[in-house]
Amino acid sequence: MKNVYSIVLSADVVEKIDQLAYENGTNRSNMINQILAEYVSYTTPEKRFREIFLRMENLLAESAFKALEPSDTMLSLRSALAYKYNPTVKYNVELYRGSRSEIGELRVSLRTQNAGLILYMTEFYRLWSAIEMKYRGTSPAVSAGGKYSRKLILQNLSAAREIDLGQVIAAYINAFDKALKIFFAHAQSPERSARETEAVYLNYLTNNQILI
Repeated sequence: MKNVYSIVLSADVVEKIDQLAYENGTNRSNMINQILAEYVSYTTPEKRFREIFLRMENLLAESAFKALEPSDTMLSLRSALAYKYNPTVKYNVELYRGSRSEIGELRVSLRTQNAGLILYMTEFYRLWSAIEMKYRGTSPAVSAGGKYSRKLILQNLSAAREIDLGQVIAAYINAFDKALKIFFAHAQSPERSARETEAVYLNYLTNNQILI
């Protein structure tokens, strides 16, 4: 919860704060909030999100993801797809404030007007959702127009005392991206692409204690 307060600051201080806000990709109010929070040893949601995003960047860099400068609540990642015209897949991760289990949302898109690429992406989204339904009984995702959106909901919380959200989210995105690339690599062989996509998902389920 945030309230509005009136404070008096010198012009020189405001100038320095605005410069810091620009460098950190935020606005003046959030920058002042972060500075005061650090002074009183309080971790703001924005600072916590930045720690999560940095953890994700470090883990996904190993899989050739490229990260854009994050905002207070969102991180954008890009991954190259080895297919016609070398399209780039964009992953947007938005984190929510104040939620224990539903922590955010993943949005996936491919910047292209190519009808064939859009069709393949749509087919992959359907396959991935079907696999999630098969093994977990639900798939909190929707897809339309070549775009995919999925709620990030923590499961198996009782299995661990501490949760590394950066690692949890990165593991899911990494599995999704790996499966997508396999699907496109075997686009002319639907049975093989479906079988190997399912194998990637099973590996994700097996090797991760906390799932989303």
